[in-house]
Amino acid sequence: MTELWRSITTWGAPPSFNMGLDEALLLSPDAQPTLRFYSWSPDTLSLGYFQKYAEIPATQKASAVVRRLTGGGAIHHVNELTFSFTAPQNHALYRGNVGMSYTRIHAAIAKALGHFGVQATARGRNVELDSENPDTGMCFHKSSCEDLIWSNRKGVGSAQRRTKGRILHHGSIKLDTSPLEGDIATIKQVAGDIEPAQLAAQLIEAFQSELGLSFEVGVPTPEERHAAHQLGLRYLSKEFVQRR
Repeated sequence: MTELWRSITTWGAPPSFNMGLDEALLLSPDAQPTLRFYSWSPDTLSLGYFQKYAEIPATQKASAVVRRLTGGGAIHHVNELTFSFTAPQNHALYRGNVGMSYTRIHAAIAKALGHFGVQATARGRNVELDSENPDTGMCFHKSSCEDLIWSNRKGVGSAQRRTKGRILHHGSIKLDTSPLEGDIATIKQVAGDIEPAQLAAQLIEAFQSELGLSFEVGVPTPEERHAAHQLGLRYLSKEFVQRR
């Protein structure tokens, strides 16, 4: 028997609301496990929680900059689909060590990408990617064993935040590249132009078949929206973005 999750979409949302809603869902102890798909307006650079603003050249070129609750490198949120899972930490999706949960989620994403002819695989060990350029501080220029790659380049990156018995796992799947990310793996290279909603539909199918989940379409509750707007005020703060 599959477990029922809520699925919500927020297309073209402001960066402060996007980060505020992820945090609101993470901090809601009674919230139904939720899968969220979203995109950004304007294009936004999100810094990893521990990155130093002054050391990331792309901060001078993006239309907006926010700091994520999760670690990892900076991501230019444009020409992509962003997704997030929020659920209790004891959920079966996160059983085993941290790396196993990444592997489990990324395997389902790889199945969805296969629908578009993208042969995505986990990077694994002892692989030197053509997209590596760690001096930029960009997520897609540095990879880990669990990241998904194709064309010997990184095309999917994820990060997690675990707190108070809850987990937020969010990530980026590249539909196309941008001037800030350059020569990375994208779906467009293989399948041409794909809309975020098209990819989201395939991901739903893969998460159902591979993770044993089922989904009902929902929306953020009024309380979650209020919390997202309130929490989002911090993401608009120059002091918060540049605090490190």
